[in-house]
Amino acid sequence: MTHQAPSTSAGHPITLGLDTFGDVSHDAQGRPLPHGASLRNLVAEGVLADQVGLDHFAIGEHHTDWMPLSAADVVLAAIASRTSRIRLGSGVTVISSDDPVRVYQRYATLDAVSNGRAELILGRGSSTESFPLFGYDLADYDILFEEKVNLFAELRKEEPVSWSGSTRPALKDQPVYPHSESGAIPTWIGVGGSPQSVVRAARYGFPLMLAIIGGPTARFAPFGQLFRQALTQYGHPDQPVGVHSPGHVAATDEQAIDEFWPHYETAIRKVARQRGFRPPTFEQFMHDVGPGGAQFVGSPETVAQKIVTTLQDLGASRFDLKYGMNGLPHEALMTNIELFGAEVAPRVRDLMRP
Repeated sequence: MTHQAPSTSAGHPITLGLDTFGDVSHDAQGRPLPHGASLRNLVAEGVLADQVGLDHFAIGEHHTDWMPLSAADVVLAAIASRTSRIRLGSGVTVISSDDPVRVYQRYATLDAVSNGRAELILGRGSSTESFPLFGYDLADYDILFEEKVNLFAELRKEEPVSWSGSTRPALKDQPVYPHSESGAIPTWIGVGGSPQSVVRAARYGFPLMLAIIGGPTARFAPFGQLFRQALTQYGHPDQPVGVHSPGHVAATDEQAIDEFWPHYETAIRKVARQRGFRPPTFEQFMHDVGPGGAQFVGSPETVAQKIVTTLQDLGASRFDLKYGMNGLPHEALMTNIELFGAEVAPRVRDLMRP
């Protein structure tokens, strides 16, 4: 399936995709499936995303029993073998607790087997389980991210690398292979609410992905403005801005809410116990589901109009729906993907066309 994408006022084409944290699927009786079955389901979901004409499919890194997506590049390679068009990437790779050299090699390999369709979103990650798992100290959270993004930017040039820092051994005139199909893997910086991270993305000339998971989306508009100002100050050409937000699409608003809310509440309560914050009430959830909120839950018409408003308010050109929630059955996720690709995406493209 092909389409001609409309463009924003900045000239960037409108692109639409999905990302997922690989939440464990459940069966018809509500029982969690084994990790292997959930991962195989995820491959089928990525294949369907390609078939319904979406532009991107991304997998976020997690290392938990209920989000066992610890090797996104392997799953993406499996999807690449059964698709031909859709871009495949990380959403996000927790670069702070990984080796940038190995990250680049893995995604350059994915780029090769997918015929040049690999991309990355680098970020701090919303979870921290990878730090103790790989022997990193959370006290080094900031310096790990700063130095490793810096090294990754050098690796992305695909020239012999000379680099030194405090978080890994230095490199001197070190070639790194394989090289990517295009000569530089498309790389975004994911930002959840830090102006410093916005400026860092601009300093490297990377596109900006705004992770908006709650509250009013319009509060992120100043980040887009800051990003463009910083790009100019650093002498880089304009780069696209994307938005990542959670959601679920069903035939009607009521069905989407009924399917999504119980699993969302359970998951957020679990995270709230771990991190010590108060979970949202149903009323707060419905406020985010409403106009201007960061939950894209509803019918195709509702979700499409909300995406258009968000892209226009933020000056963004890419929207990725973070779909799935621990406990949702695979069949509901497949319906979500079908509706998002076949009904939401065409509406958004038509509404955004000049």
